[in-house]
Amino acid sequence: MAVDGVRTHYHDEGSGLPVVLLHGSGPGVSAWENWGGVIPRLADRYRVIAPDMAGFGLTEFDAERPLDIKMWVGQLLGFLEALDIGPAVLVGNSFGGGLSLAAALRAPQKVRGLVLMGTPAGQFEQTGALAQGTEYEPSLENMRAILRRFPHDPSIVTDEMVRARHEMSLLHPDNAALRALMPKADDTAPRIVRGMPHERLATITQPTLVLHGREDFVIPLDVAVNAARNLPDSELHVFGNCGHWVQLEREDAFIGLVRDFLARRIAQGAPA
Repeated sequence: MAVDGVRTHYHDEGSGLPVVLLHGSGPGVSAWENWGGVIPRLADRYRVIAPDMAGFGLTEFDAERPLDIKMWVGQLLGFLEALDIGPAVLVGNSFGGGLSLAAALRAPQKVRGLVLMGTPAGQFEQTGALAQGTEYEPSLENMRAILRRFPHDPSIVTDEMVRARHEMSLLHPDNAALRALMPKADDTAPRIVRGMPHERLATITQPTLVLHGREDFVIPLDVAVNAARNLPDSELHVFGNCGHWVQLEREDAFIGLVRDFLARRIAQGAPA
């Protein structure tokens, strides 16, 4: 689907309450790589839409256009309008969580609720895992080394995962999207990642579920705790022995928590 010059690749399954899954920003990421196991399990109760954002996955766009949060928010809102989707629940992983927050601020009438996982917010020092991602040069060895830093238990990084994400990274060899999100090389050390300021989080009124791994060394746990403190209507769940990939490392618990949250806070009367 083409929206404002961005030919957006997406997955669309199920029916009912629209739930939009937004991927992260690591090398070789795509909607399917982040959400392939989750989509069919949520689509039995909801309409689940998972797009590849500009600069990621199979989405096509003009490489000369600047990549920034304003552009991604415009793509997301235009995409949902083109699909004639009413107010939706945005489920964002890492970068996708930051995008969800920005969309809720720009068009609150389009967002019914938020689920944030490993989401950057406020200010924090860039972690080694984030820095390593921006320096990625396509190869199977480099991809494996980066992916093993995301989960608490690196054994979930399979040869198939490495191969699939390496092949996807070849479509974006300059890694421009992730580089656009990170502090620039001329910033003073230590480099500071700047997510949505806490004072702006305080203006978001939609029900929000914050999920985070205790052993997340990509986005520190304190980032999630402080975000939850500032979001007026939020719930926080911390997973022990879990890194940055809650939906992969704790898939069953993730599905259960999201279904419960949607039933209690978003779709009153829906089955739990």
